[in-house]
Amino acid sequence: MRILSHRGYWMNAEEKNTAFAFKRSFALGYGTETDIRDCKGELVISHDMPDGTEIHCDAFLALVAEERSLQSAPLTLALNIKADGIAPALKHLLDRYPGLDGFAFDMSIPDMRSYFEAGVSVFSRMSEVEKQPAWLDLAAGVWLDGFYGEWYDNSIIESLLADGKRVCMVSPELHKRSHTSLWERIKPLAKEKALMLCTDFPEDATRFFFGCE
Repeated sequence: MRILSHRGYWMNAEEKNTAFAFKRSFALGYGTETDIRDCKGELVISHDMPDGTEIHCDAFLALVAEERSLQSAPLTLALNIKADGIAPALKHLLDRYPGLDGFAFDMSIPDMRSYFEAGVSVFSRMSEVEKQPAWLDLAAGVWLDGFYGEWYDNSIIESLLADGKRVCMVSPELHKRSHTSLWERIKPLAKEKALMLCTDFPEDATRFFFGCE
């Protein structure tokens, strides 16, 4: 199982989606989830409405490519799409950095088709309100979430993996809930190579699941 940091590996909220948080994450061998939207004709890293001070997506991918060369394992990128109509621009940037292990997710369902057409790897969302992921047959994987609780059990994860899908689980602390119960339940799946966990506590997750730093 791969561990992904949520908006970089940050120690305080102001560090989220900053170059400092991303560098910390990558230096420790963790991939990351981050947010992409457009601003004045450019793609930027921003969860909320941009104000012009954000990191450009091109600079972010260049940082990933640089750090990847120093790591023995891929730095997986979960690219949370916050605006419609940016698939061609994102594909253009990704093509400049071949070999990156990344996927896009959370775009609107109508916009999802443009990512398939552009040849961008897509994860389809699955949650308690989206139990049938959109275009699952075309998706490379599933972004497995629980807004109000962990509604799914290990058999659902195992079924998705058996169907050849990669699965990235959202750790409950991202929704301000305790992560303990889910981590205990999924620990037997930690050896699954197609499984990922997106968390605010990447080092804690590494110690819990693998007993090491």
